[in-house]
Amino acid sequence: MNFDDQLQRYFGTRQIDALPADVMAVGIERMRVDFGLEADQGRRFALWSLLFLLGQAPDLDAFDDPTERAAARNFMDLMDAMPPDGAD
Repeated sequence: MNFDDQLQRYFGTRQIDALPADVMAVGIERMRVDFGLEADQGRRFALWSLLFLLGQAPDLDAFDDPTERAAARNFMDLMDAMPPDGAD
């Protein structure tokens, strides 16, 4: 799953910085529905990751598999370790 393609699919643009709140909410809801329906582990994780970056990810309990939960937890830790934008 390509990040830009997912932005285009769910939000109709690859530039989400200036999207109106209602358009953002609809795209996030569509992503959450697709996350719940997706059977492929990789695609589920990609959807969850994008939702996490948008501050809308379901709890880790959404992953039945302990390995998937651990991967999500690691992703969260990596994102927390990233310096804020503009900081070195």
